[in-house]
Amino acid sequence: MNANTNSHSGAWVSFTYANMLGSLALTMGGIFFLPIDLWIKGYLFMGVTMLVSSTVIVTKTMRDVQESGRLVNKLEEARTEKLLASIKD
Repeated sequence: MNANTNSHSGAWVSFTYANMLGSLALTMGGIFFLPIDLWIKGYLFMGVTMLVSSTVIVTKTMRDVQESGRLVNKLEEARTEKLLASIKD
């Protein structure tokens, strides 16, 4: 079996964290300086926070489903190899 391990560079990981933090800070700053009532700002902050949280959760769930499928495929491949090996003997 061939194990593909594609890891990201440290620079790319740092860039993605900086990008997320920068965009979140700019969005929150924009909401903070809007000329609207405090309760509306609170509602917008809540919406942005929930949007970021749900994005992280969906991304993790999609990755977990993909990794689970990969594990199932490896198990099926191992069973097939074992079956073929027993047929050859």
